[in-house]
Amino acid sequence: MVAAIAAVIVTVVGSGTNPNATGFTPTGSTPAQDAAQITTAFLQAWQTGDLGQAARYTNHPAVAQGALAAYGKDLGLQKLTATAQASTVAPAGTSSAGTSSAGTAPTQRESVGYAISATVSAADGAKTLRGAWKYSASLVTYQPANSSLWYIAWAPDVLAPNLTASTHLAAVTVAPQVASVNDANGNELTSYKDPGLTTIAGLLQSKAPPGRGSPGLYVEIQTAANHLVPNSQAVVIPPNNIAALNTTISPQAEAAARSAVAAHSSSSMVVIQPSTGNILAIANNDSFNDFALTAKVAPGSTMKVITSTALINAGVLTASSDVACPEAYTVQGITYHNDDNESEPASTPFITDFAQSCNNAFTTQWPHLSGALARTAKDYYGLDQNWDIGITGASASYFNAPASASGSELAEEAFGQGELVTSPLAMASVAATVDAGTFRQPILLSGTKQVTATALPASTDAQLKEMMQAVVTSGTAAPIGFGPGIYAKTGTADVQGEEQPNSWLIAFEPSQDLAVACLVLNAGYGAQVAGPEVKAFLGSY
Repeated sequence: MVAAIAAVIVTVVGSGTNPNATGFTPTGSTPAQDAAQITTAFLQAWQTGDLGQAARYTNHPAVAQGALAAYGKDLGLQKLTATAQASTVAPAGTSSAGTSSAGTAPTQRESVGYAISATVSAADGAKTLRGAWKYSASLVTYQPANSSLWYIAWAPDVLAPNLTASTHLAAVTVAPQVASVNDANGNELTSYKDPGLTTIAGLLQSKAPPGRGSPGLYVEIQTAANHLVPNSQAVVIPPNNIAALNTTISPQAEAAARSAVAAHSSSSMVVIQPSTGNILAIANNDSFNDFALTAKVAPGSTMKVITSTALINAGVLTASSDVACPEAYTVQGITYHNDDNESEPASTPFITDFAQSCNNAFTTQWPHLSGALARTAKDYYGLDQNWDIGITGASASYFNAPASASGSELAEEAFGQGELVTSPLAMASVAATVDAGTFRQPILLSGTKQVTATALPASTDAQLKEMMQAVVTSGTAAPIGFGPGIYAKTGTADVQGEEQPNSWLIAFEPSQDLAVACLVLNAGYGAQVAGPEVKAFLGSY
């Protein structure tokens, strides 16, 4: 938009007398000298902040004064120095005003160049960036016929080149960019051709995380809607960009996860390191979607981990408590049936209800869960609040449990349906929390500030581990054939309008410090679809 020029020293030319309300009476012996004098007078008034006087040297004082004021505001102007340069005879028609305020045609017209050094500023969070924007511009001066006065022909580009009546200047901060976003070993994330990782790489390349690099300061021309006019930016302070940014993505975990989700369309998987919260893999086989992070679907029976936590913490029951699972159970006129009309007698230990994923062992507990389900999700699992996983400006909640749920809605949420929504990222974190005994917020960049939560009581955590192992050894996940040392929970979530339910499985393996969640949309039972994908991942990692 502008060319940089060397620093200039302001030279004040004698301004002559000016008894007039507008215009300027010069004392030069040539038109060029007169033009230089009015230009210098205008620039002197502008840089000293006397915008009213500067505007009165023009043929449109009201418009000029508004534009001068907007220039200072939009640029965060802190200082201005200006110097008139050589003048030339302006070609006919170069004055955008055309006539003086008196309506008479000009007899003399001179174009005068000038140099500006403007100290501009813009806020960057709690800090303010400031720097000198230097440029050259020009204006047209003229003398009306039969008049001793001279005027500056007002036009928007008097202030800076290429300005129009519908545009304005703005000083803006520019975030540092990242040339390459990589996995933990320096391989570019885009090389995996995963839609989620590609999106993440693009977001981080356009805006580096806080504390990485440093922002720059630009001056640009914007439209009336504050949108950038293409090719109009001038660099005042260049941003300190980052050559490469490594994430926590593990090449081994990502390759294994990508291979696993290839088994089904609309499949996604997240792998977390429980001891740190590091996200080791994000894998999607869902076209341009990124359901690993963005899915907002019911968790199905994987929610029973959180429901069990709330019940055990409250002392309502333990893993060994006898809990019946009736074939049908009615709450507020809504009857819930177990899958295939299964049931468990009153003498059934709760661990068996959990392992067999018998829904009505959980719906019957709704009177003990009022407020506790959502509170447990947040207090112990760190859910239902915004997580910054390291994607600049993309802080988000990956799980929601309505705190006001009651009655039939709460009974439905107890087994993972109703108004609950979650993502594989959140449910992988649930598995990781049981593994570690405490929540560590998932992150993609080391050093990212993590949300904290209360550690699970040791007894509760021990019982949850026992229950999740029973799922693998004798429960719904037993047919999958997981090896020893795997803890899991299957989930099957019915969705209105879908031919088949969404398939879930969450698991952790302490010996490898891994927690994983897999979601396959519109696919079938968790043990039949998502489960084998998790097994394939663990087997090839």
